[in-house]
Amino acid sequence: MTIIYGIKNCDTVKKALKWLDSNSITYQFHDLRIDGLSEDLINDFVSRSGWTELINKRSTTFRNLPEDIKSNLTDDAAKSAVLEQPTLLKRPLLLLDNQLHIGFKADNYQTIFAK
Repeated sequence: MTIIYGIKNCDTVKKALKWLDSNSITYQFHDLRIDGLSEDLINDFVSRSGWTELINKRSTTFRNLPEDIKSNLTDDAAKSAVLEQPTLLKRPLLLLDNQLHIGFKADNYQTIFAK
């Protein structure tokens, strides 16, 4: 089962969903705001990728974090911040064949789904 995690009004997520639809790929969409983000799900993401890949440091949400959190992103601090503000995660997150793919580029999706 292909699962794509994101936020429905995110432009990059919209592009990814449109690409999946136009390529007739069946998927389940999990909206991080509506469907929620649990500590278990975050732990799963981190175990597959790590915080440095998951946190969107260019986002407005990240830039608005207090300086002490931004400069000291321990596992606990990052987890707490992401649970409070899921928009800190890079999007979309695509889970396919037990692998997590972060972000969307049409060429990358073409390669991922060609396997």
